[in-house]
Parts: sequence; C-alpha cells; structure tokens
Amino acid sequence: MMKMKKIKASTILVHALLVVLVVINLFPLYWMMTFSLKDNDEIFGGYLKDDAGAIIYDGEGQKIPVARNMIGLPRNWRWSNYVRAINTGNMGRYFLNSLVVSALTIILTLLAAFMATYAMTRMVWKGRKMMNKFFMLGLTIPIHAALVPVFLILSRLKLLDTYTALIIPYAAFSLSMGILISIGFMVDIPYDLDEAAFLDGCNEWGTFARVILPLMMPATSTVGIYTFLQCWNELLFATIFVSKGEYVTLPVGVKQLVGQHTTDWGPVGAALAIATVPTMIVYVLLSRRIQAGFIAGAVKG
Repeated sequence: MMKMKKIKASTILVHALLVVLVVINLFPLYWMMTFSLKDNDEIFGGYLKDDAGAIIYDGEGQKIPVARNMIGLPRNWRWSNYVRAINTGNMGRYFLNSLVVSALTIILTLLAAFMATYAMTRMVWKGRKMMNKFFMLGLTIPIHAALVPVFLILSRLKLLDTYTALIIPYAAFSLSMGILISIGFMVDIPYDLDEAAFLDGCNEWGTFARVILPLMMPATSTVGIYTFLQCWNELLFATIFVSKGEYVTLPVGVKQLVGQHTTDWGPVGAALAIATVPTMIVYVLLSRRIQAGFIAGAVKG
C-alpha cells in the first residue's frame, strides 16, 4: 500500500500566497474586460435600457431599476461598446497611429543601439568607456525633466503634430536600455569572427552588417519588445507633442473619451481593452526573452 506523502504546512502557505498574488494580478484584467461590456446604469445603478440606450418599462409602465454591478459579470453583454469605441471614438485610427509610431521607434532604436554597442565593444578608440557611461546616464533622466527642452526643440524644428515628434523622443529615451541589453549579448560574440571577416575583405560596416547583426537576433527581440512596451502606453509626450487628430495615439484617444461633465464608461472600458490586449499578447508570448535580455545586460553591462 502506497504511503501518503505528507505536505508541509509551509508548502501549503506558500501555495496559498501564490494563489492570492495570482488573483490580485489577474483581477484588474477581469474587471477591465467586464467593465467594457456594461453601461453606466449597470455600473453605477440606474434603470434598465436596451442597446440603443432607451429605457425599458415593465408591463405597468414603470421603469425597471438596475442594481449596481461594478464587479460581477455583465447582465447584458454590450458588445456594441466596442463598435462605438472603434467608430465614434475613432479607435481604429488611433490604433494605427500607435502601431506606426511603435514600429518606427523600434527600428530606429535597434539601429542606433546596435551601432553604438558595436562601436563601444568591437572597436578600439580612446574614450569608448566614457561614452558608455555617458549613454548609461540616460537611464537616470526622468521623462518629465526633459519635457520642456524637448518641446522647445521640436517646436523650433516645426516637428510638432507629426509622427516624428513622438518617434525621436521615444527612441532617445529607449536608447540607453537598448545599449545596456545589447552589450550583454555582443560581448559574448567571439572576436575571432571579426578577424575572419577582415581577412575576407570586409570593412567595419561589412563586419557589422554581415557578421554581428545576424548573431544579435536574440537581442533584437528583447530590445524590440522593451521599446514596444515603453512607447505603446506612453501618454505624457503623446498628449503635449501631438494635438491633431490624424496623429493621435491610443492612450490620448482613450483619454479623450472621458467627457468634462458626463462620461459613457462602457466605450471607455472597451477602448482600454483595445489598447491593452496587444501589450498583453506581446508580453505573455515573449516575456522570457525580456527577462533573458535584462539578465544578460545586468551581468555583462
């Protein structure tokens, strides 16, 4: 007869704490998704309405009261909130703007970070260590401290209300972390490959493009994911540097759905879900690469 394996009380306590932490972390996502499928009357309490917003009456001509339901599942799943967010709130256009800004920012950050890392790790020149420290100072500069100088520069260059007004600052503030991650990967590439490339007739640019870049694919995904997570949800620069609707990004679009006096919170929740789902998908599928990149950068940087 098999003996029952005893479970320690400490093990049960640890697992219970982990379950509590999982619930705490997943609850905001659950609340956001259910919140996006309700109307104001169900969220705050009011009277039963149809999808068109008209009040529904009972057989005696009385309004049907609705109890407040902020946490529970929707009584009436209003998928029309998503349609209203996309059409009325123009979320489709804002989603495309965020996608364009994020993609171009990632490309610019990757090129600049890899080129700077190559110069500081594979080339020998006076001051390269000091230059690396200079780049790392960028990690200590808060985005709010640079708001006014960056705004004045963009204004004088007449770049406000363009994609460039967001792409350049986003890439600049992502560059330091990109270099930190890239150094952790690039120093592991054998220097013998550089020498072999030189013997085959490659110059610095040829070695960088044909030898180093193909071997930096793990860093490419890590830096790209980090940059995407940083610029996709950014609100401060997007609010101040862009005011024209044709260049507005998702975070600003969601903020504009909130009215000054009254707000229909269902479409706001739907817009939040639309903005959040891409970030969740990217992080869930590629979180291991992000962690590996940070560990490599920390050890080698």
